[in-house]
Amino acid sequence: MKFNQLAKYLAISCLALPVLASAKTMKVGMGDPIESDQGAYATRFKELVEYYSNGDIKVKLYPGGALGSETEMVQNARLGSLDMALVGIGNVTPFSKKLGALTMPYLITNSSDAVKITTGELGDYWNSLAKDEAGMNILGWTYSNFRHLTNSKRPVKNMEDVKGLKIRVPQNSIMLKSWETFGANPIAMAWTETFTALQQKVVDGQDNPYIVNNTMKFYEVQPYLTEVHHQYSLQPLLIGNRTMGKLNEEQQEILRRAGLEAQQYALVFQMTEAENAKQNMIANGVEVFTLEDEDQWIKLAKEKVWPEFYEDIGGKASFDNVLSKMQ
Repeated sequence: MKFNQLAKYLAISCLALPVLASAKTMKVGMGDPIESDQGAYATRFKELVEYYSNGDIKVKLYPGGALGSETEMVQNARLGSLDMALVGIGNVTPFSKKLGALTMPYLITNSSDAVKITTGELGDYWNSLAKDEAGMNILGWTYSNFRHLTNSKRPVKNMEDVKGLKIRVPQNSIMLKSWETFGANPIAMAWTETFTALQQKVVDGQDNPYIVNNTMKFYEVQPYLTEVHHQYSLQPLLIGNRTMGKLNEEQQEILRRAGLEAQQYALVFQMTEAENAKQNMIANGVEVFTLEDEDQWIKLAKEKVWPEFYEDIGGKASFDNVLSKMQ
């Protein structure tokens, strides 16, 4: 069944909330194109907010880094000069080290894990950290699936093949350490600079989910893709505490409700469209490989990367508590 058919089952079934006192327009900055899974989340969020507010809250989307790098958008959301930012979690961790737990390699093993770790008690925990440490509220999450490796050098089938590859990563110490441990040469780089860097061979590769890789047209400059499962891409929608504090309770509830419902929608979108993105990349000449030795990658991640960052993310006991709640 195609996505637009599935979407019919996600139609809004509840009545709109009462009309608000005055109209308001809110800007949402995004790192990815509107055709991406970020775009699917943001578009649904916009529809829901405008519906539930009877049009008294308008949402204007700025995709594709139109408002700056993801790090810049996070900073502007914190300061209140941007209403909301939809970004990769790796670009939020510089403002809250404890949120780095979500970027631990091989922590999330499937989509079910991703849902567990962002909802319920754990969802409340991350939001509390974001509010207290980064000055932002998390309204919802885009589920983008695993960050598969693309590169222009050679097929990667094992850890030996990845040695020395220059891999673009966000400014995230755990993600940098992960690729370093796997034998690559990771380079922190703004998302808006990535395509040009790949095109000009400044870096050899990068890692992102199928939908992102496809909508960014990385197949034009990256002929090889390897399905690595080290990192599940989570992308929160953030609103600064300052901005949230200026809204009344009714407006805040509309944003929270829309954020959660858009999150559910985004999960279905990703599960439906990822395979289509993969096939389009293959049709555009990309060769797809799987790892022969991923058990070794998992072993190294847990033995070499995890222990190095326990202190940064709140201690081993805190991390073990997260693991226990995912069971």
